Amino acid sequence: MRERSGVGVVRGVLVLLGVLLTGCQSPSGGVAEDGRLGGSATGGTTAVSPAPTRPSGYGAVFLAVGECSSFGTTSFTEVPCTGERAAARVVARHDGTVRDGPRCPEATDFVLHISEQRPASDEDGDGAVPQGYACMRNLQPPHPGDPGGGGGPRTIVGDCVYGSGDGQVRETACDGTGRREPQYKVVRAVTERADCPGPTALYVRLGGKRPVGCARPL
Repeated sequence: MRERSGVGVVRGVLVLLGVLLTGCQSPSGGVAEDGRLGGSATGGTTAVSPAPTRPSGYGAVFLAVGECSSFGTTSFTEVPCTGERAAARVVARHDGTVRDGPRCPEATDFVLHISEQRPASDEDGDGAVPQGYACMRNLQPPHPGDPGGGGGPRTIVGDCVYGSGDGQVRETACDGTGRREPQYKVVRAVTERADCPGPTALYVRLGGKRPVGCARPL
């Protein structure tokens, strides 16, 4: 009985020693950041480095939808929307040129034209920026893109215009605060001129699915 007891103790010590030695060794594949063990087919030690990640939100994509820019339409930077330098928010973002690309939403106050940028070295992770444009909405009033606001990249129903003298019309504020007094107001958008109501005095080109603006005199 004593001999069997002695053998059992020796085996127990050997097993415990094997567990301690195993715990001191590094796993063949290393330990990933999420706690999972990684292994290699050859059993050799492999160094695991975290994959580079790009930040989400501000800075991930230059002037993506929902991000903000500083003041200025020709010189501007992307800034956090909660910062004191934030002036306008991106409501739509497209590659290419305004002439060839989709139209900005009606609520757009102004358009930022983005030049193509291809840095020789990308140290900050921003990468190349293709040519494009961002449709912007001011964070605070005034909003010239609103109906009657007197500005914005589009003429919409509710806007006022005046004759520029060259057969063209230009937008101005309906409340008379613009440089020129309003002469006509766009009251309806239709597909053809024949669809305009009777008192229409001017047809304004709007574009889109209903390209004809029916304007009445003020």
